[in-house]
Amino acid sequence: MLANRSRAAAVESRACWITAPGCAEIRSVNVTEPGPEEVIVRALHSGVSRGTELLVYRGQVPPSEFDRMRAPFQEGNFPGPVKYGYASVGVVEQGPPALRDRHVFCLHPHQTRYRVPADAAHLLPEGVPPARAVLAANMETAVNALWDAAPRVGDRIAVVGGGVVGLLVAWLAARMPGCQVEVIDTHAARRAVVERLGARFASPSDARPDADLVIHASGNPEGLSLALNLAAFEATVLEMSWYGSQPVSLRLGEAFHARRLVLKSSQVGHVAAAQRARWTHRRRLSLALELLREPVLDALVTDSAPFDELPQVLARLARGAPDTLCQRIDYP
Repeated sequence: MLANRSRAAAVESRACWITAPGCAEIRSVNVTEPGPEEVIVRALHSGVSRGTELLVYRGQVPPSEFDRMRAPFQEGNFPGPVKYGYASVGVVEQGPPALRDRHVFCLHPHQTRYRVPADAAHLLPEGVPPARAVLAANMETAVNALWDAAPRVGDRIAVVGGGVVGLLVAWLAARMPGCQVEVIDTHAARRAVVERLGARFASPSDARPDADLVIHASGNPEGLSLALNLAAFEATVLEMSWYGSQPVSLRLGEAFHARRLVLKSSQVGHVAAAQRARWTHRRRLSLALELLREPVLDALVTDSAPFDELPQVLARLARGAPDTLCQRIDYP
């Protein structure tokens, strides 16, 4: 009797699953009634990560990282089948009155409706449209990177890699007094958006040397080699890229050793050490959402597609798609 009532109360939903490396499909799922401290969210938009999510799609998560790389509401296991993603924006259909009918961001995979704890649904600040809020996870990563990098007023900052995260880092850094920020990318079409964000664009051959701080976010080992060459004496090179199972070879006999460089990693799973005693993950994500009030950031959402086309979108992005920055998925 109880089981029958539970089935009757279930809400039909659909989710995208990576079934095997390079393969994805839409599956039907049932979402049961929320408890007193839970909500049902109807998705409006989600964002596709060009970095981590595509590594998951290609099956490039090394076994040593299977546990560490789990997304908050992931189902299944690497390499697949796995339901993966962490940039969903929607409206609360059921839950506590304070949240009902409110727009929220959630670190949830691509799914039309889902049930999560109420405290996992982050209210969008006034002035942040749902279509822009898909950038929240990327903005949180950029904030954490700058906390790790600790730029100073007046620094010359090089950002190698003009993807979404690199551009958000550049935008934040360019707002610091006196800082000169240059984004280096092989794709010349990035120039227009870089300049809109208040930074200078350069190709690898034209990049300015002797940067006080270099942030690498290209996901390409050649970009990291360039970052080391651009760094000034005793400067820091912050590595944001995650390579999965791809081996990386560096020429450490050149600038790295002679210039006494610091090579430091940044990863969003932990709040940066300098802030960790005072900042929670929730507070950091709230800051990221507040920073998305700026309309200029709409320039980073370059592509959109309906949810039913997500398997084909993942395949297209995995093949390259250099003109796509943030890929937004729209729900019916």
